[in-house]
Formats: sequence, C-alpha cells, structure tokens
Amino acid sequence: MNKVPLEITILGLSITSSWGNGHATTFRGIVKELHRAGHRVTFLERDVPWYANNRDLVNPDFCKVILYQDLNELKNEYADLVRSADMVIVGSYVPEGVAVGTWVCNEAEGVTAFYDIDTPVTLAKLQRNDYEYLSPELIPMYDLYLSFTGGPTLKLLEEQYGSPCARALYCSVEPALYYPERVEITDDLGYLGTYSDDRQPPLERLLFDAAKGWSEGKFVVAGPQYPDSIVWPANVRHIHHLPPAEHRKFYNSQRYTLNITRADMIRAGYSPSVRLFEAAACGVPIISDYWDGLESVFELGKEILISASGEETLAYLKDIDDVERQAIGERARQKILKSHTAAHRAQELVDYLHEVKGTLMNR
Repeated sequence: MNKVPLEITILGLSITSSWGNGHATTFRGIVKELHRAGHRVTFLERDVPWYANNRDLVNPDFCKVILYQDLNELKNEYADLVRSADMVIVGSYVPEGVAVGTWVCNEAEGVTAFYDIDTPVTLAKLQRNDYEYLSPELIPMYDLYLSFTGGPTLKLLEEQYGSPCARALYCSVEPALYYPERVEITDDLGYLGTYSDDRQPPLERLLFDAAKGWSEGKFVVAGPQYPDSIVWPANVRHIHHLPPAEHRKFYNSQRYTLNITRADMIRAGYSPSVRLFEAAACGVPIISDYWDGLESVFELGKEILISASGEETLAYLKDIDDVERQAIGERARQKILKSHTAAHRAQELVDYLHEVKGTLMNR
C-alpha cells in the first residue's frame, strides 16, 4: 500500500452498528486495513435511533467516528474535514444522500467517490425515478464510482450515467474473524440468510427438495423473518436469529454451505455476496446458484459447486468423498486469502485514488 499517509473522510450509513445492515461489516474491514497501513480515516455517521439503540462498535480504535444530527450540523461543523481530505467517500443509503453528495462534490478539494454497496438496488431505483440517496445528475459529479457490482455494470455507469470513472470494489472478509476451526459437524448442508420473497423459491428448490429426498440428511437454515406459513421439512432445523459472532462456528459445523443470490444481483451479475467470502474463508465448500461473473471469483467445479435443483444438491452431498470435499473448500479458501480480504480492498481503494488523481492532474 502507498507509503504516504492519506486523510480519508467517509460519510457512510453506519460503522457503529451492524444491526439490520451489511454496510458496517464492509466499512469496518476496509477502514481497519487503511488504518493498519498508516492512513487516517474519519467516519461521519448520521445519529439515528435505530442504530443508536443497537450499537456494537461505539468507539473503534482504527478510525475517528463523528455522529451528526442533521445536514445543517454536517455543513456547519465538518466542512473542514471534507475540504482537507485527500479523498471523501459518500456511501449508499446515507440519509439525504443526494443533498450530502452534492455538498461534498462542491466542497471537497480532493478526490470524491460514491461507494455503492447496493449497486443493483441503486440502478433499479434510478430506473423508477427513486432518488433516495443518488440521482442521475449527481453521478457525473463524483470523480469515482465504487461499485459492489463489476462486469458490464461499470460500463453502464460510465456510458449511460456519465460517471468519469466506475470501478468495482467488492465486499470482502476479515481472515482474523473467519477461518477453519475444529467444531462438531452437525449438518450436511446449511444456509444463512434473512428471508426474502425472491430467495425463497431457490431455497426450497435447492435445500428443501434435497432434504425431502434424503431423510437421513441433516439440514439447517439460519435467519429471521421467515413466515409462519413455511412448511419446514422434518430434517431441516430453523434458527431464528444467529448473531455475527456465531457465524464462523455455524459455517464450520456444516459439511457444505448453500449460497443463494438475490434476483436483482443475478440480473446484474458480477455481484458476489459477503456470505460467499465468509464461508470460503472458513474452508467450507459452497454449493451455489449461478450468475454471470461467478467464474471470475471462483473456478466452477473446483472451488465452488453449482446447483440448479435438489437432485444436483443431493448428488454433491452423497457422491463426493470427504477428501475431495475438503479439497474444494481449501481451494476456495486459498482463492479468498489471495484476492478477497479486507486488506485487498483497502489496497484497491488507494490504487483507485491515485489513478483518479493522476487523471485529474492531466486534465
């Protein structure tokens, strides 16, 4: 990572609370690694009651956190932090994001970036004229568009929406939190995810149908908001809530873990979820649905297994011996450690900063 310390100001949804959002995990990993590399980060977060009541990281030691009440306080008290930073990043879903982003782009003297942790959702909102935190007019104002989605979406952001520079900055994993550990194997296949209407049909197809076809098999689903109307197969346990601190043990107690992708991310492609990286970092072999670009993250058949039906899922569970099962998981783990840790994302962010600075200087 570049040796010259950078001043980076981030205006994000939340870093203090992981309650009901995946943004905190992403920001914590990257900011921690930026700090480790000698850079100084200030994180500005709107103080809202739902996060205030559920804070699990009040005073991080790897960045300065400032809680602000409203847009007026932000503009009146913290303009210097925006003006003096080498880079200012505004995240998706920041309250009053369009007003915040417009002010940042007009105020900042360094590189400005929009970090979209929800790219497929953002694009769908723009198409229906929903400008909750980003508008078409604001996109060209940011020097850099950092996207959770890569592939053709980056070209779309540049050519259709006018971004001067769109780059992928995928989610990642912290190897210090997710790693293989010796625990009792309690299930043949597990799935971790909050209920959603679009993920339920593939969950029933890939996991429920496999469970129905193998009465001796043991299956588990962990996550909230599943309707009471769901009929769970007899050999499928449901855990209503699993706090992040227990995720590593959950993965390690399975022979295989299942990944199911949201419909909007399948349509966009090139949108790996953090669950993929977390499970792989634990060395647990993954059975997943398919989407365009998955092969750019994992080698299909060697590092990840693809299923489109309960029968295919069941074939993996019953026909692959333990030696090959463990080898698949280990190959995926090595890929993650090589390319998809929070340290890799922090380095990519710094590289993008210098790329954009170079472009701006040559204009």
